[in-house]
Amino acid sequence: MLRRTVPLFAMCALLPLAAISQQPAPDKAPPAPESSGYRITVQANEVILPVTVTDGKGRFVSNLDAKDFQILDEGRQQHLTYFSHNAKQPIVVGFLVDLSNSSRLYWSIFQDATMDLVWNLLPVDDRRFSGYLITFANDAEVAVNTTQDADKISEVLRKSKPGGASAFYDAIYMACTSRTLVHGEPFEPRRVVIVIGDGHDTASKKISYEQVLELAKRSLVTIYAISTQSFGFSNQTEDELERLTRETGGHVEYPLNKDLYKDISGYISTPKDAGNYVFEAGTGGYAAEISGAITNAILGVAGDIATQYILRYVPDDGPDAKPKAYHHIKVLIPSVPGVVIRAREGYYPQAAPSAPATAR
Repeated sequence: MLRRTVPLFAMCALLPLAAISQQPAPDKAPPAPESSGYRITVQANEVILPVTVTDGKGRFVSNLDAKDFQILDEGRQQHLTYFSHNAKQPIVVGFLVDLSNSSRLYWSIFQDATMDLVWNLLPVDDRRFSGYLITFANDAEVAVNTTQDADKISEVLRKSKPGGASAFYDAIYMACTSRTLVHGEPFEPRRVVIVIGDGHDTASKKISYEQVLELAKRSLVTIYAISTQSFGFSNQTEDELERLTRETGGHVEYPLNKDLYKDISGYISTPKDAGNYVFEAGTGGYAAEISGAITNAILGVAGDIATQYILRYVPDDGPDAKPKAYHHIKVLIPSVPGVVIRAREGYYPQAAPSAPATAR
């Protein structure tokens, strides 16, 4: 099958920090091959913390070392038991695709770009990477269960067409509870969810927003989103998508935001119903800008996932600490001022119940 692939790091500018020396990672045991793929050594109460670091211009800071990080758990500094910055870290990634009416306008472009993302994140014949597809409109559905075959997911995407309402919260719920797990989750592989949609929910039946946010945190998934919301259209729940990604350590890309149009000539603003406005193209450059912006958003998310630092620690609560239902985390990098740090804001000591893992 012919694939149209986009180089994963085409848009990922890495920022070297010459002043930081490379040191051996503390307490890291490299994975040893065995019949199921990898040997995963994890202590029972160990916390996993994926961290993304960028400079003020959004470029990835790529050569930090374990000694540069400080982790505060409920204000108390922690000792790292594991540190990794390998672009080939195992992941299982859920592609959650909005097939509601809100995705119709630029569906064909988002469709192609999402298939590129699937092929880039699930390399052929590499057992470290798995993925699954959940589509949602009037209902959420596990359209492709956990697999290492990117073509299975892309074939379903190729045949998909948007239409109907949006059961977004139910889709997150299914990602956390209703698909086959890979042996070793959420440590190796770690869990990532990528939402292709605007985050607006109109049809969920299983769960509320606050419940799904807690479930995502308990399931230790990092959530990213590529918003399909067009410039000029309002979304009353936009802040919910921002919060869902931010508190789990991810972020939202907005390929169709107002900056896309600032240098394009030949379009006009036309009033639409309900007070919304949409820009209609008058030149071929408009379509090219749309396509390029969506592709860049896809590459930005893929680059973020590939350049994360993975930290683990066993919580040291101190001798006088009282049990807490939720622990707040803060990540600091004192040696490099001015960097932007993205990591989950905390964790629940008790994980969410889920389907039994299946060794792969």
